[in-house]
Amino acid sequence: MAGLIGLGGALPIGLDVPARVATAAEGDLNLLATELSYALLLAIAAMVAMATRRLRLPYTVALVLAGLLLVLAPTGLLHVDISSQLFLFLLVPPLVFEATLHLDWRKFRRDLPVVLLLALGGSLIGTGLVAWGTMRLLGVPLAAALTFGALISATDPVAVVAFFRSLGVSKRLALIVEGESLLNDGIAIVLFTLALELAAGSQPGLGEALARFVEVAFGGLAIGSVLGYLVARVVLAGIDDRLVETLTTVALAYGSFAVAEWFHLSGILAVVAAGMFVGNLGLTNTSPTTRLSLFGFWELLAFAANSIVFLLIGLRIDLSQLAEQIWPVLVALLLVLSSRAAVVYLLTALHARLQPRARLPRAWRHVLWWGGLRGAISLALVLTLDPTRFPGFATAPALVRELQAMTFGVVLFTLLVQGTTIAPLIRLLRLAEKPAAREEQQRRQALLYARQAGRAELDRLYAGGLLAEDIHRAMAEVYRVEIERQSEDLREHLVAFPELEQAMVLAARAELLRAERSALGDAARRGLIDERVHDRLIREMDDRLAALELIRANRGGIRGPETPSAASPAEPPR
Repeated sequence: MAGLIGLGGALPIGLDVPARVATAAEGDLNLLATELSYALLLAIAAMVAMATRRLRLPYTVALVLAGLLLVLAPTGLLHVDISSQLFLFLLVPPLVFEATLHLDWRKFRRDLPVVLLLALGGSLIGTGLVAWGTMRLLGVPLAAALTFGALISATDPVAVVAFFRSLGVSKRLALIVEGESLLNDGIAIVLFTLALELAAGSQPGLGEALARFVEVAFGGLAIGSVLGYLVARVVLAGIDDRLVETLTTVALAYGSFAVAEWFHLSGILAVVAAGMFVGNLGLTNTSPTTRLSLFGFWELLAFAANSIVFLLIGLRIDLSQLAEQIWPVLVALLLVLSSRAAVVYLLTALHARLQPRARLPRAWRHVLWWGGLRGAISLALVLTLDPTRFPGFATAPALVRELQAMTFGVVLFTLLVQGTTIAPLIRLLRLAEKPAAREEQQRRQALLYARQAGRAELDRLYAGGLLAEDIHRAMAEVYRVEIERQSEDLREHLVAFPELEQAMVLAARAELLRAERSALGDAARRGLIDERVHDRLIREMDDRLAALELIRANRGGIRGPETPSAASPAEPPR
């Protein structure tokens, strides 16, 4: 009896065994419904990814639209938890870690001054400007205005960086945009926490607030650095097992976030530091096989997390609530856009005076301004708000609804409007123009590919008895002449631009090595070679692939055609 009492002590008094069984069964059904709901979301994300190939719509924008449409689904179809905990504790760490995993510290260090200016100075200035405007135009109390200014200062450049890669925009510009976002996410959360302390009745002085800010931000960086260094030096350098090493990085991403948050420090900045150590120190001590496996895993995990995040954003935004609060939403949007403009143009001008040799081109500043999208972090922070956060305000419930509507409106506008117009802006500013020689090479190569495909289809029709011999012979002769002419045109172009031929050779060689690697895996599955032979040959193949990628990365000049990837259509791998 004592054992039964101990096991059931947490249950309400009087709950009998059948009721307990019914409660357990109900809990199992809820868990099953939740699991099916997330499986459905992933399936919808996959369908959206396929659709965006034809619609030429940014993948993240399409996901938000799909989420908005899912609100119209029958009640009870989806059982998902759209809470701040889901965003911050489960979905954000893999997104941040995967992004920092690819940040090259040597290149990042060169632009660290402008990144810090935009992330730190931009967050502080942006928070202050938005808070001031919110108080003056909407009559929102200081603490609530600072809360909104802090949460809306976090940028989300996923869609923008995806366009950078697809359009061939400068990698330096992409690095600045992504680096700013990684740092200002953590800074925004620190400012948000301080604003909530002010709302709760705390009256810290400027020095005390600054000390708390430094403690939270640098404390998170310190925890992430220590944990990241230990994993990089002890695990990644001492173990050659791709599964163990990949699993360790998962534990590091979530663990660094959790440990920092446990001590009331910045979890996101901890993940940033941990990812930087793994990407720049740990991966130099791993085998090419482990690197390929690790990158592939994190690419998939980040793709899945991004898909769920943007679907949930669409699901969570209530259009009727936006319609009711249209004036505060419009004011918030105006404040966010104007404060972003002030931050970008003033701080980049200051950076140009401090570092004239590293100044950013004027066209880049326009992209930094219009590309300041808001997303998951802003939504996660506003979802933590409830009337208890503002205990001294009689109108706390109405205030929370207003702040949520303002945030939803800004997030929706930046994703649907700025996210869909950033690519035309990039083209208008001539930041995505490919070299004429490469465009001409791709045109001639495409024509040759099309002619050869037509010739192959012609032969197939003839072999199937669908064409007479005389017709096949005549059309085959036309194709032969066309293919020879296109081949000669391409050959002449490559003679004139030998760097393009070198790029084509490297790309083709990498694709052939991937085919050979796939064949080795097939041979192992069929039992033609044992596991030890397979692993040894795969390591040799991965070494050659890594060497090719290094050559391609350091060639400079005009890059050749990239080999296709199985990654997301809108967010190709970094």
